[in-house]
Order: sequence, then C-alpha cells, then structure tokens
Amino acid sequence: MQTRIQRAHKDENKINKIVDSVLRQIFGEQATSLIYEYLENNYSLKRNEIAEKIDLFAKGLEEFLKSGAYAVEKKILEDLYSNYGLLRRLELERMQRQYDFVGQIKLLTRKM
Repeated sequence: MQTRIQRAHKDENKINKIVDSVLRQIFGEQATSLIYEYLENNYSLKRNEIAEKIDLFAKGLEEFLKSGAYAVEKKILEDLYSNYGLLRRLELERMQRQYDFVGQIKLLTRKM
C-alpha cells in the first residue's frame, strides 16, 4: 500500500519525465540542456524539481521561450493527460479556451 507521500513522489517523477521527453522531442538534446541550464542559473530550479515547482518552471520557460512557451506547455499537458488516460476532446477544447498551464498541472496532480 502506497502512502500519500510515495504517490506524490511517483507522480512528480512521472511529470518530470514527461516534461523532459517533450522538451527533447521539440528541441533535441543540446537545446534541452540549455533550457535546463537557464532554469537552474536564473531560477535555481533543478530538473528533478520541475513538478513540485511547476509555477517557477512555467515562469522560466515563458521568459526563455517567450510566446513559444505556450506550444511547449500545451504539448506537455496533452502528454500528461494522455498518460493518465484523461485525454478527451472536450478537455482539450476547455484547456484551449481557459489556458492555465500551472493550474492544469495542479488540477491533474489532485486527480491522480
């Protein structure tokens, strides 16, 4: 039987892996490394802390990528929802209308 802390840690690891996978798919190894370096240097945010500090990650990503961050965040959300079996057309349409990356991640972690 998993404790609440163990489940939270497992969920954070899953989120961190999905974020990493999306960044690597979109930008490749070198650019992803630059993004992580930027986040660590400017926000003291390590790769393994992204899920627990998602608001800081979003702020740093938006500062680094400007308007391009929206597409990356949307892909992260799509992969997370898909991974948890929650990807439904209606949910995606709602996400697009009321876009809030941090809020969606926090909502998702509460559903798990």
